Amino acid sequence: MVSQDNIKKLESNNIPYILGVRMRRVSEVRFEVLPHVGPFVPVYPEGKSNDRDPLQVAEVVVNERRYIVCYNPRQARKDAADREAIIEKLKTDITMGSQRLIANKGYSRYLKTTRRAIMLDEERIAAEAQFDGKYVLTTNTDWPAAQVALRYKELWRVEHTFRDLKSILDTRPIYHQRDDAIPGHVFCSFLALVVRKELDRRLETFGYDFEWSDIKQDLSQLQAVTLCEAQRTLVIRTESVDCCGKVFQAVGLALPPTIQEP
Repeated sequence: MVSQDNIKKLESNNIPYILGVRMRRVSEVRFEVLPHVGPFVPVYPEGKSNDRDPLQVAEVVVNERRYIVCYNPRQARKDAADREAIIEKLKTDITMGSQRLIANKGYSRYLKTTRRAIMLDEERIAAEAQFDGKYVLTTNTDWPAAQVALRYKELWRVEHTFRDLKSILDTRPIYHQRDDAIPGHVFCSFLALVVRKELDRRLETFGYDFEWSDIKQDLSQLQAVTLCEAQRTLVIRTESVDCCGKVFQAVGLALPPTIQEP
């Protein structure tokens, strides 16, 4: 859990950290960091829709605490469009006297109520725009802002690794009945993360930049089919599609022959 006490403990023990900050709940971020964020520096420029997520960063220091504001212009447009759709719906519901959306916590942030009426909170709506496409990190490292953001993004893979392990390695249930199963679960998750990181490194060495979902999909389509006829058995390999062959190349493996005898 991110708290001031935990941060102080990390700093007192000289432990480097990169932590995500809850933008809406931390007053220092809402009122001192975001309103005074400087020009953003591109890390990943915005390109085609299937490219990696665009990323820009800016650094702000408040009360000797270092903040890195990360900005995704593509996500910012989506956030603004989603908010506008909610506001239009709220206008209709307010006019019709509907209480259904007004009771929704996600929508109530844009409203203010009096004893006699419910109306849109224009100041809150304008304030919400400062969060569009952004997330904020705090760190005690001296790494460049871009490096801090990229290292933090790598931490997201831990969560994806646990999610993949639930389906691929069938590690359900997560609430293990035996204590000795917990270290095994954590070890498998960490091992998968290490393998994933090494695969990314090798792909980068060859100049390849594939989405993880595409890699999994293309590799899963590579199958070996066993055919038996007239006392002869053959193993037929399915066609290598899209990035599959390049992944094999990056890890130094040759694709199996199209037809072979077991």
